Amino acid sequence: MDNVPSIAPWKPDSWQARKAVQLPVYRDAAALASTIAELGRLPPLVTSWEIEALKARLAQAQQGRAFVLQGGDCAETFADCSSENIVQKLKILLQMSMVIVAGLKRPVVRVGRIAGQYAKPRSDDLETRDGVALPSYRGDLVNRSAFTATDREPDPALMLRGYEYAALTLNFVRGLIDGGFADIHHPENWNLDFVSQSPMADRYHQVMRRVTDGLAFFEAVTGARVDDARRIDFFASHEGLNLYYEQAQTRWLRHRGRWYDLTTHYPWIGARTAAVDGAHVEYFRGIANPIGVKIGPATTTGELLSLAAVLNPANEPGRLTFIHRLGAQRIASVLPGMIEAVRRAGATVLWVCDPMHGNTEVLGSGYKTRRFDRILEELEAAFRIHGELGTHLGGVHLELTGDHVTECIGGARGLTEQDLHRAYRTQVDPRLNYEQALEVAMRIADRG
Repeated sequence: MDNVPSIAPWKPDSWQARKAVQLPVYRDAAALASTIAELGRLPPLVTSWEIEALKARLAQAQQGRAFVLQGGDCAETFADCSSENIVQKLKILLQMSMVIVAGLKRPVVRVGRIAGQYAKPRSDDLETRDGVALPSYRGDLVNRSAFTATDREPDPALMLRGYEYAALTLNFVRGLIDGGFADIHHPENWNLDFVSQSPMADRYHQVMRRVTDGLAFFEAVTGARVDDARRIDFFASHEGLNLYYEQAQTRWLRHRGRWYDLTTHYPWIGARTAAVDGAHVEYFRGIANPIGVKIGPATTTGELLSLAAVLNPANEPGRLTFIHRLGAQRIASVLPGMIEAVRRAGATVLWVCDPMHGNTEVLGSGYKTRRFDRILEELEAAFRIHGELGTHLGGVHLELTGDHVTECIGGARGLTEQDLHRAYRTQVDPRLNYEQALEVAMRIADRG
């Protein structure tokens, strides 16, 4: 396979010997080392039992026996760590998942872009305003958004703040789920404030009535309550961009005989950091978590096969996900060749569609947006292509929010460019709002 680097012994910091891109430059080496050491002493954010449970479910999705719904903010901020925001995110993912379950008639693996999505890649290392050039804002895990030299200086202490906010978020999510918030008997708990005004509301409530009526019928016939319907499994994910943060929480677990990244269940490598001989791939090859890799139209089949060989040499089911982000215009010409190459090589992967990133555009007004019809077009094409080739589209990866933002054009309310200014709140990339996200779920359900 092309460009497969020689395999050397792995350690959590062996990535530092490889070329690293999209990483902050911390000028205070002593402060960085102190932060990594302190993070390494703190309890892990997730457990290996949760990670292995997720891997088993992803293996089912590879076989077409489950479907992965992965969604959340493009970039979390510390300021948005509030009970209301967390509940909103959980509500929309629960609503979407139940619509998909009802349509596809198979389990949904719920994965949030949550509790760690605090770092973002940037196109340029510097941002210039009025002739002043400062380091680009790379997310709250790295530096601060205010345009001052002090705020834009990468600060290793922010990794500790990121750990704290991730822990608070995960603790609240677990408390909600264990307390019965996700009980299918009571989907009214998930309603968002403006659900009654949504054009999607009637169809959504019809689906929910069908699910709850079916559940009530089963329990009446059997005389037993379906306790499994009271709670769900919910997993966290983020882009493993800041390798210092990931390294600090990487642990050798003696009872497993493997290394785990315990900052999250399901880290992924972004398209900009997926060089097979680069630092990010080197780090990811050594951890036992299920991992994703974003792949774009510039990714060659040789690179795909090299990534599979390095990241999943044992062909472990549930281990490796290729998240294709190709764009509505290019998916038909690019994806079939990728699928065929991976199949010929006998590589075991989960295919997931990210219909967001390949359809991003900047308007003359300066707003970065995505057109909803192109998002749907790419998703429909992904289902069609996988079906024609006899493979499974195992999931979808979306940037979305439970808020009523106006960041993507189109959808049930027909948002236009003139509507964007009303509630354009994203830190980096445009997200689907509640109604648009629910419409995507209904389109997926229609594939059943």
